[in-house]
Amino acid sequence: MVTDLHFHHFGVACRDLDAEAAQYAVLGYEPEEADFEDPVQGVRGRFLVGGGPRIELLAALEGSTVLDPWLRGARRAIYHQAFEAADFEGALGRLRDARAKVVVRPVPATAFGGRRIAFLLLQTMAMVEVIEAA
Repeated sequence: MVTDLHFHHFGVACRDLDAEAAQYAVLGYEPEEADFEDPVQGVRGRFLVGGGPRIELLAALEGSTVLDPWLRGARRAIYHQAFEAADFEGALGRLRDARAKVVVRPVPATAFGGRRIAFLLLQTMAMVEVIEAA
């Protein structure tokens, strides 16, 4: 069991950040900070905060297909939940020991000031992002 993880956000794949943010604004959400572009991940993103959990809106950069599997036939899709880990390597190891499959190996992320992230797929097919804690 990985016990040192702390919930950070839900990731929402969408086609248009502004249109999606406008819908969340009706629910009281607003941008937490400026948008970011991450060429390594092939996405442009925006964090929203409001009355519920933090939400990360993500749209593909031009030419990127990274979000296509989640957007087929839809305008948006909640496709991952993210957790910060004080012991990043330890958390990844425990998740792998629990038979989670690494789908994106650790890479520095623009959205987190270069801190590493990794994506894993649990046996239930739930996608989890692990973020290296500051």
